[in-house]
Amino acid sequence: MSIPGPFADRYRAALDNETLSQNLLEFQRSWRETRDKQITDLEEIVQTDADQLRHELAVMKDHVIEELPEHVKQFRVAAEATGAIVFEAGTAAEANDYIARLCTERGAETVVKGKSMVTEELFLNEYLESFDIKVLETDLGEWLLQLDNDRPSHVVMPAIHRRRQEVARILEHELGVPFDDDDIPAMVKSARTALREDFLSAGVGITGANALIASTGTTLLVTNEGNGELSASLPEIHVVVAGIEKIVPTTADAMKQVRLLARSATGQPISTYTSFFTGPVPGHEMHIVLVDNGRLAMAEQDWSSSALRCVKCGACANVCPAYQVVGGHAFGHVYTGPIGLVNTAFHHEIEAAAGPQSLCLSCGACETVCPVEIPLPEQILGVRRLVAQEVGIPRWRRLTMRLYTSRRLVALGTRLAAVATLPFRSKSFTKIPFISRRFASWRSIPAFPLTPARSRSTLRSSGDAIAHTKATGRRVTLFMQCVSDRLAPEVVLASVDLLRAAGCEVDIPSDQHCCGLPAIDSGDDENGRRMARQTLEVLAGTDDVVTPSPSCALAMFHDYERLFADEPVWQQRARELRDRVHDLTGYLTGPARLPDGTLARGDTRPVAIDHFCQSSNVLGRESILDDLIRSLTGADVVPLAEAEVCCGFGGSTSLAATELSAGVLKRKLDNVDASGAQVLLTDNPGCLLHLRGGADAASINVDVLHFAEYLAARLPGR
Repeated sequence: MSIPGPFADRYRAALDNETLSQNLLEFQRSWRETRDKQITDLEEIVQTDADQLRHELAVMKDHVIEELPEHVKQFRVAAEATGAIVFEAGTAAEANDYIARLCTERGAETVVKGKSMVTEELFLNEYLESFDIKVLETDLGEWLLQLDNDRPSHVVMPAIHRRRQEVARILEHELGVPFDDDDIPAMVKSARTALREDFLSAGVGITGANALIASTGTTLLVTNEGNGELSASLPEIHVVVAGIEKIVPTTADAMKQVRLLARSATGQPISTYTSFFTGPVPGHEMHIVLVDNGRLAMAEQDWSSSALRCVKCGACANVCPAYQVVGGHAFGHVYTGPIGLVNTAFHHEIEAAAGPQSLCLSCGACETVCPVEIPLPEQILGVRRLVAQEVGIPRWRRLTMRLYTSRRLVALGTRLAAVATLPFRSKSFTKIPFISRRFASWRSIPAFPLTPARSRSTLRSSGDAIAHTKATGRRVTLFMQCVSDRLAPEVVLASVDLLRAAGCEVDIPSDQHCCGLPAIDSGDDENGRRMARQTLEVLAGTDDVVTPSPSCALAMFHDYERLFADEPVWQQRARELRDRVHDLTGYLTGPARLPDGTLARGDTRPVAIDHFCQSSNVLGRESILDDLIRSLTGADVVPLAEAEVCCGFGGSTSLAATELSAGVLKRKLDNVDASGAQVLLTDNPGCLLHLRGGADAASINVDVLHFAEYLAARLPGR
C-alpha cells in the first residue's frame, strides 16, 4: 500500500472526489441513528447511564496509563507463562525488524493478516515485501484496498470511501470475471473463495488486538468477518502486533470495553466474533509484539496521555463534520479523524500532523461520542501548540495575529475597509464582483459598518426594565466580542437592550478588544496571552461579565487558566473571571430570565434554531435556546435536522480551508431549507455571519439573525 503523500495533495484529491462527501454524509447519519439506539438499549439493559459506563472505562484505562511500564511487565510475565514469546519494540523499526527476522528464519514466504491498525502505523507490509515476503490482507475492506494499492480511510471500515461499483471493477480486474454492481453477496463470496487457500498455506498469521489482559496474558480479538480468527489459528506462527496502551488489568475490564466497543464502532450490540487467545495452540508458536512508537512519550504529557485510552472505534470520525467532507485520507496516516490529529504527531513526527490541523473546526462533537471520554478538542489544540513551537507558524499568520492584538490597528483597518468597500455594498453584504466570484461564491462577504458598535450613541442610552428578574440591579460588563463590534453591531445593541430590560446596569468598557481566541485556536499562545491579559484588565470589577459570543465565554472558561499556568498572578485573575463570565444565552436563561410571554408580539414567521456546536457539545446545552424562544415569544419553532452539527465556520478554518468550510455549511443550509423556516436564529456571532453569507450566496429565502436581535425587536417601543 502507498505511503501518504503531502497534505495539500491529499486534501485536493479528497475535494475532487465528487461522491465521497455524499457517501460519508449518508453513512454518518445512519451510524448516528443506529449508535444512539444501541446506547439507549444498553442503558435499559444495565440500568445505568451510558456516561457512567464511559467514565468507568476511562478511569480503568487511565489507571493503566499512569503505570504503563508496570502493566507491560505484568502482561509479559503472564503471557510468557502461557508459552507465548513477548517482544517489546520501542520503535517502528524494531517491531518491523523482529517480524521480518521471524518470517525469514522460519522460511515463511506468505503472511496472512487480520485487520491491524498498528501494522499500518508501522508500514509493516512494505517492510516485509522488501524481503520478498508476500503479505496478504484478509479483512475484506483491507484486501480490496491492497488490490488497488490504496490505504484505509477509517479505523473500523477501511474501504468506506469506495463505492460498490468500484469494488466490482477491482474484483473483475483481480479475478478475471464480471460482477454485478448490486450483487454484494457474490462479491463477498468471491473474496472468501480467493483467500481460502492463502489461509491454509501461509506460514505466519498476523493480527492486532483489541485488548491485552495483564492478569492472564490473554489477547482479546474482536471481528465481524472471522478473518482475524483464521489468521490467528491456521498458520503455525501467530504474531500479535499491538500498542502497549491496549493492556487492561483483568478480563472483567476487557468486558467493559467489549460492552461499548461495537456499539461505538458499528452500532452493533456486539461484534460477530469475540475471541480470546491465551498462549499458542499446541504445536504452534505465538509471538506478541508490544509497540511503543511514541506511546510512552504521549503518556508523559498531561495534556496528551488520555489519548491512549482510545479503543480504535472510529466514533470520533463518525461525527466529525470535516471527515464527512474530505474523508480519512486527508487527515494523513492510518489514524484518521480527530484521534488521528493527535496520534499522528506522536507516531509519525510533528511535521506529519502540521497540515491536517487545519481540518479541525473545534466543534467538540468528537468528545461527546468517545466511549472513553478522550478530551480530543483540547488535545488537538495541544498538537497545534506543538506545531507552533517545533514547526513554526507561517510568518504572515504570526504577523497578522500580532497586528490583531492592537485594538487601534484593528479599528483603523476596519474603518479603512468600510470606506473602501462602500461602493460595493448591497444590503448587509459586500459585493465586489471579482472577489465574490473567485473567493466567495459560496458565502457572501459581510459589509463593514462605518461605525462599530462601541461608537454608536444608542449603546449607552438608558433603557427601561420591563420585568423584575434575579439580575435586577446587578452591574454587568458587556464583552462585545470583536466580530460583533466591528461586523455585526446590531448584535451588541440588541444584547444591551435585553440586559437592561432584565433590570441590569450595563457597563461597556471602550478599551475592550478581543478575547484572544483566534490566536489560541492557532496554537499561538504568545499572542493569545497578550489579548487575554488585555481582556482580564478590562473586565475586572463588576458583578458579572456577559458576552453575546459563547465561543469567547468558552475561551475564558477553558483556555485562560492554562494560558497562564506559569504566571500565578494572572492565573488567579483568570479563575476569578471564570466565576463571573456568562454567555448571553446562559444569562438570559438564568439570572436575567424574563417571565414567559413577555415578548409575545411581533414576527410570526416559523423559526428554526441553529445550536452553536460548542454550546451543545461543550456546555451540554441541547434545546435551551429553543425553549427560551418559545416561552418568551410563543413563536412557531420548527425542528431543524442536525441542529447541533457545526455550521462550518470554525473561526480561521473558514479562511484556511475554505472548501472544507463550504462543504460543512452546505450540509447545514440544506437542513435549514428543508425545515421550511423563514427565520434562522443562532447565538454565536461568527456563525451568524457565516450562515447569513451562505444563505445569501445560495439564494435561500431565510432571514438569519442572532437570537438577541430577534428578541430585542419585540421589546416595548421597538
